[in-house]
Amino acid sequence: MRLLSAFLLAALPAASMAAAPIFNLQSQDFTDNAFLAKKFAGNNKSSAACTGDNVSPALSWSNAPQGTQSFALLVTDPVGGKGLGVTHLVAYNIPAATTGFAQGELTQGKGYTGGKNSPGTQAWYGPCPPVGSGMHHYNFVAIATDLPPEQLKAGLTHDELVKQLKGHALGAASLVARFSNDTQE
Repeated sequence: MRLLSAFLLAALPAASMAAAPIFNLQSQDFTDNAFLAKKFAGNNKSSAACTGDNVSPALSWSNAPQGTQSFALLVTDPVGGKGLGVTHLVAYNIPAATTGFAQGELTQGKGYTGGKNSPGTQAWYGPCPPVGSGMHHYNFVAIATDLPPEQLKAGLTHDELVKQLKGHALGAASLVARFSNDTQE
């Protein structure tokens, strides 16, 4: 019996025994569920809650699903806006050959088509949680799609992009960062 089991295992292709690599999103600027540095927060002199430099954190991804033609990136704060949610970045039409953005690149609005975030810009707009609102969690989501780059028009909101990606999303990877104006690092 052992000989038969050993023979059957040896006969299986190695690929069937190894799991496919997992689509992964990471940042050299923060680890999953860690605090964002203040420089990544929004910068708006008319808002006391926007105390940072509005520098986008570096993001990179690997092991995209087979058939990926483009990526989208969404950054949201689900409890921002008094629980209605705040969108900080809507970026899409990112070519499949792209594997990330360096620190500050998402703020510049280059290398992707910008959608409309909650503050109304088409580039990174960092966290600006009001003092007294506690810890906020920022969800960074990379979505692999089967849509060719430049397929989608500029200026889509978060919800409009999600609607356009239905039936075209191949997989997603996420990362969470935390930030508050109530605590000091």
